[in-house]
Amino acid sequence: MPRIVIPDDAPPVMAPSQAYRRLLERTRVDYHDTLPGSEETLIERIAGAEIVINIRSSSRFSENVFGHSPNLRLLSLWGTGTDNVDLAAAAQHGVTVTNTPGVSALPVAEHALALLLAVARRIPQLDSEVRRGCWPRGQVSQMHGKTLGIVGLGAIGRQFARLGAGIGMRVIAWTMHPDPELGYELVSLDDLLRSSDVVSVHLRLSAETRGFIGILELEKMKPSAILINTARGAIVNEQAMIEALIAGRIAGAGLDVFEDEPLPSGHPLTRLENVVLTPHSAGVTPEALESGLQLSIENVWNFLDGRPTHVVISRDGAR
Repeated sequence: MPRIVIPDDAPPVMAPSQAYRRLLERTRVDYHDTLPGSEETLIERIAGAEIVINIRSSSRFSENVFGHSPNLRLLSLWGTGTDNVDLAAAAQHGVTVTNTPGVSALPVAEHALALLLAVARRIPQLDSEVRRGCWPRGQVSQMHGKTLGIVGLGAIGRQFARLGAGIGMRVIAWTMHPDPELGYELVSLDDLLRSSDVVSVHLRLSAETRGFIGILELEKMKPSAILINTARGAIVNEQAMIEALIAGRIAGAGLDVFEDEPLPSGHPLTRLENVVLTPHSAGVTPEALESGLQLSIENVWNFLDGRPTHVVISRDGAR
């Protein structure tokens, strides 16, 4: 069997899983339950490995990492995002990269809906006031009949669109790869920003989408609009968003992702009452965890059987 390394299961999600127990029944694994912390340590941990199952996006697979890993044939990612991997370098060094698309789509969409309702209904603030003995009235927003703008109609975006429609919202969307068969009203990004009561971001982070929602985009949104981001923090210009929230140029935000994670203590976002924050946990349910981890392992077996699945980029550079 090839040497398999898991370099970064911290905090552990792979080790407690049934998927991992089944993996160990078939082969030995070099397992690490701490983050590498540096590129040098990551290189040391995967030295000689033919297959790496990567858990955390903080482990960055750069040109240098691939260059120091001459035996590496497969990088199997748990999760959908590939912004921590230099895909061109992977192909150049003959490494196939796979991921686990779709397994977290429903829990992330549910979480986006929870953030939306928490912001619109001011649930954290009302909960806090009731606990202090107050009895506040009103001051909440109804979402039925409002417009939900979906930015990105991938698996998560489509699930959230379905949930939004389910509570009576009008759903419009903008996507990089428009397809009328997706079944939603497609509009320009400008139209979406100007007409939506809720703007929800569901894009992958890439060079093209970094800072995608910036000063100009925020200025186009309604003062009553809510911004939801469960994708990647860097897709939204965080400082511009904070300034818009403070100035009342948008009404609120529900955020599961941030430019710097974990969110630093005392961060300006933590002082804003019109924001609901969660710790990049939208897709972390027992069901999604187990499915995703199992799929990351299945991708390994399928690769070894000569029929690779869920390939992001192959060793010959094909996507």
